[in-house]
Amino acid sequence: MTHREGAKAAPDTEPPLLEVRDLRISFGSLPVVDGVSFTLREGEVVGIVGESGSGKSVSALALMRLLPSHARISAARLRFMGEDLLTASERRYEALRGAAIAMIFQEPMTALNPVLTVGEQIVETIRRHDGVSRRLARQRALDALKRVGIPAAAQRIDEYPHQMSGGMRQRAMIAMALACNPRVLIADEPTTALDVTIQAQILELLQDLQEEYRMGTIMITHDLGVVSSFTDRVMIMYAGQVVEDASAEQAFTRPGHPYTEGLLASIPSSETDTERLYAIPGTVPPPFNLPPGCRFEPRCAQAKEPCRQGRPVLMPCGDDHLAACIRNTGYVFPEGTNERS
Repeated sequence: MTHREGAKAAPDTEPPLLEVRDLRISFGSLPVVDGVSFTLREGEVVGIVGESGSGKSVSALALMRLLPSHARISAARLRFMGEDLLTASERRYEALRGAAIAMIFQEPMTALNPVLTVGEQIVETIRRHDGVSRRLARQRALDALKRVGIPAAAQRIDEYPHQMSGGMRQRAMIAMALACNPRVLIADEPTTALDVTIQAQILELLQDLQEEYRMGTIMITHDLGVVSSFTDRVMIMYAGQVVEDASAEQAFTRPGHPYTEGLLASIPSSETDTERLYAIPGTVPPPFNLPPGCRFEPRCAQAKEPCRQGRPVLMPCGDDHLAACIRNTGYVFPEGTNERS
């Protein structure tokens, strides 16, 4: 398992594409995301990893402002290229979505409009944001379909989503997301519904496009193996919180949190013949029944009594490597604190 090589992120001296500080999301009184922070730079790929219910997709939808109206979103900072998104109007967000910030959804059959051809949907996106003629927009849509490897693109452009295979639909959605050359791309479980061979093809395509267009990319997945060769940095989320934040190499070779260790142990090995794959005992707790201390404590084989008393926060456990575990701090902070070193 190796970390990504090739395109490098912009140096820290350049302004980031996306700044997120202390992002919090709740539905009514239920907190579903609690204090997520990260920075995304040009050419960088940040992976957000965790089981279902960890808050990964909800965080992405909040960044796109696509959550239902009853969702409550707050943050200390939420900026795109220096622009404050917290105060941005809905009209401004409509201009940003699909153009400057694009998203690939995990199930294209529900994300694509079934009554419009794939070409019409891409053309509509291009014309809405770039204001070009229909003829030019169609040519750009055709070029985009060719770029993502759709065979016979001149014919496929007039097909409806149901006429395409799952892999072709996902490629079409990638073409739509990239049609306006976004600065930030959010890929939410882009390979979940695909077989292993198509998964590898889609990931290779995304990596090629990432290096070609120098986007900042957020890759959301439940599978560390999927992002092992694609990301620069990895954030491990559990029960709405980030429990580890590290470079991909450090996360995969020197994990600082027991949850990350469990996720790594569940990846099948090509070097050993295992009859039964490892699975972390238990399930992610629901927002209405969170443990009082470390949220992973009920499932953690290394848990101690202090883990039940208060919530650990992200603390250094290596060079540019943070983890929220008592093993790294020697003590825990009182519940509700957000201090970071």
